[in-house]
Amino acid sequence: MIDLEEEKQSRILRAFLVGLLHQDEDEKVIANQLDELAELVGNLNMIPLVPEIVKVRSGAHIRYRIGSGKAEEIAQLARECEADVIVFDTDLTPSQQRNWERLFGGAVIGREEVILDIFADRASTREAVLQVELARLEYSLPRLTRRWTHLSRQRGGGVSNRGQGEAQIETDRRLLRRRIQQLQEELALVRRQRDTQRKSRMRRPVFQGAIVGYTNVGKSSLLRALTGADILVKDQLFATLDPTARKVSLGNGLEMVLTDTVGFVRKLPHQLVEAFKSTLEEAVLADMLLLVLDVSSDDIDMELETTLGVLKELGAEEKRIQIIFNKNDLVDPEHDALKLARLRGLFPDALFVSSASGSGLDELRAKLALFAGKSRELFRALLPPYRHDLIALVHSSGQIYEEEYMPDGSCRLVFAIEAKHQHRFREFLQ
Repeated sequence: MIDLEEEKQSRILRAFLVGLLHQDEDEKVIANQLDELAELVGNLNMIPLVPEIVKVRSGAHIRYRIGSGKAEEIAQLARECEADVIVFDTDLTPSQQRNWERLFGGAVIGREEVILDIFADRASTREAVLQVELARLEYSLPRLTRRWTHLSRQRGGGVSNRGQGEAQIETDRRLLRRRIQQLQEELALVRRQRDTQRKSRMRRPVFQGAIVGYTNVGKSSLLRALTGADILVKDQLFATLDPTARKVSLGNGLEMVLTDTVGFVRKLPHQLVEAFKSTLEEAVLADMLLLVLDVSSDDIDMELETTLGVLKELGAEEKRIQIIFNKNDLVDPEHDALKLARLRGLFPDALFVSSASGSGLDELRAKLALFAGKSRELFRALLPPYRHDLIALVHSSGQIYEEEYMPDGSCRLVFAIEAKHQHRFREFLQ
């Protein structure tokens, strides 16, 4: 991570933002992405300076990722702006990062490091703290040499000839690897406890839903509006890192458990996708997904694409998905008529709601009640001993209400399962 912690506590840092524009990209898209980067660094209490868009010509630029002449120009501009750090809206390799820091004379980081630092600031529960620390250490391991460039590492050769800096790097690497192993062991224990809680919850006859979507689209606000529960709601990126589950009453004796998950973001670091898979598995295990989009956003197509991409990586893209356009109170029906007509044409089953004003929430509850009612259809089956694959399927993808093993090895089940799997049990139903 960047070595700016002590400075961040004593003064506000100034961040010079840089976006790379390749030949096949739209400059407006890059500008929007830099706006998001400005909001990201703002969440770290940095002042984002006027962003710079650099056009990247075809060909490999291994040293700085852009041409050396343009790199020197950017470094000079950043110094003239009295920037403390240069932030790229892309990832830099460890060697590129070191080259840039030598050229600039200060810290140079990529978008990935910014997001990791935000997650570190927001983590609160033990699992989230462990996950973020693990992700940060795995990111830092190949970048340790950045911390020791001021020490002598000029002498090569055998162990006895190694310089002070090289010895310190090796010591740090051993410490980091040891800590990474400890974190992995602690997380394994926490995840086993979470799996036990999930299995207990899944055996209850309650419909399960998960709210997913881009960060800051109003997922927590929607959960609070539907449940009336006191839930943290902030107008900031990644305000929610840990899943928050609340029971929602749908009328006619129907209810469901709705879980708010961590928000997605463009170029979400791979370490964080891996680290938060146990949290994001709420989306995989849910009966349905509420995919929330900010209807007032100018980047709604990109936000949808990013969300679907993360769901695909988690293996949840084939779940039953209800698209919800939130913040409907922030659009003008006349001024935004074309945009709204386009969205309704693309997503005819989508709902337009406002968690702030409450409009559209009754229609949403009615649709959730319809889904929950269908999920309550129970099946009774006697599965023979040689069909343990079906027993495993019910355990992994359904809800079990009664389970009894017979002396001959067969299993009598009362269960509910998604419609796409029901045909596999037809011959064994009672």
